[in-house]
Amino acid sequence: MNRRQLLAAALAPLALRIAPGAISSNASAATSERDGKMSKTTQRIIECNGIRINIAEQGEGPLVLLVHGFPESWFSWRHQIDALAAAGFRVVAPDLRGYGKSDAPQAIDQYTILHLVGDMVGILDALGAATAVIAGHDWGASIAWQAALMRPDRFRAVAALSVPFRPRGKVVPTSLMPRTETAQFYQLYFMEPEPAEAELGRDPRATIRNMLFGASGDGVAAARAAVAAGGPAPNLGMVPKGGGFLQGPGAPRILPSWISESDIDFYGEEFKRTGFRGALNYYRNIDRNWEITGAVAGMQVSIPALYIAGDRDFLLSFPGTDQLLANQKNFVPGLRKIQMLPGCGHWTQQERPNEVSTALVEFIRDLPSR
Repeated sequence: MNRRQLLAAALAPLALRIAPGAISSNASAATSERDGKMSKTTQRIIECNGIRINIAEQGEGPLVLLVHGFPESWFSWRHQIDALAAAGFRVVAPDLRGYGKSDAPQAIDQYTILHLVGDMVGILDALGAATAVIAGHDWGASIAWQAALMRPDRFRAVAALSVPFRPRGKVVPTSLMPRTETAQFYQLYFMEPEPAEAELGRDPRATIRNMLFGASGDGVAAARAAVAAGGPAPNLGMVPKGGGFLQGPGAPRILPSWISESDIDFYGEEFKRTGFRGALNYYRNIDRNWEITGAVAGMQVSIPALYIAGDRDFLLSFPGTDQLLANQKNFVPGLRKIQMLPGCGHWTQQERPNEVSTALVEFIRDLPSR
């Protein structure tokens, strides 16, 4: 890999013990509406990999595991849960450790990629499932890729949204992250204890509302229009020293059609209750993840794979990502398709629910039966 590819690997989110059984309890039920029909997604707590994980589930059939990103929850997959269940699959979407109703260990080193992949394997064991198709978005995509790389015996196919597979680089990722006298890359800001928690947690609902709009296709279009009208160009991914991550005018009064105020309410209440520490701890393990994954350096993802992203996703603008995508099949020989969604930003499955659901159903149905 050249330096540009190494930089791209650092800039995007990076991304085995097996629990013998599950302890289940009835929890709340979430009801969602799709195509005029009400379908019920239930939630319950299971024990796996030494912690308690909240899962949302629906349907019967071959297992599909949906893994969310930052700063989200199982709820980010609400549309796909319905669609995949209707297509004949058993769908499970967990709150990752540190999120939602799942446990949030205090120690930062309890959020490494080995813990996260271990949680995914533990979920399969708790459910009594030998294998599953795993799909992930953002951090969830990094987890899904690593699960596919490390445990192809348990995960028979992988679908990744937004974040492509990135081979392990030759140096610690933070050494390549940009920093100047006046600003630093946002992931470096997230690694500092306290400031990011305080900023994001000051008004969780407003944080989520502004982040979801700002990184969406609609938000990117609005930012480009502002620059075209003579406004300042944003310094992508950089946080001013002494300043904060949340910048710009924020979300408009009327949200785009893909996200509702009630959706924002759900996320806002979750983070009001949990705070952002658990979610931010993922970033605080980026270098540690590099240190502990030397054994898989140079390995390829051998199982069938699908990659989907929006053409307005800010991650695609990071240096070297275009070459990484062009060479993705060298690292993922089983890659079936790269699907780009016009006008879509970072929140792939929420902004384009029908396209993503259709792509997932078609991809899984075409897999060899096991």
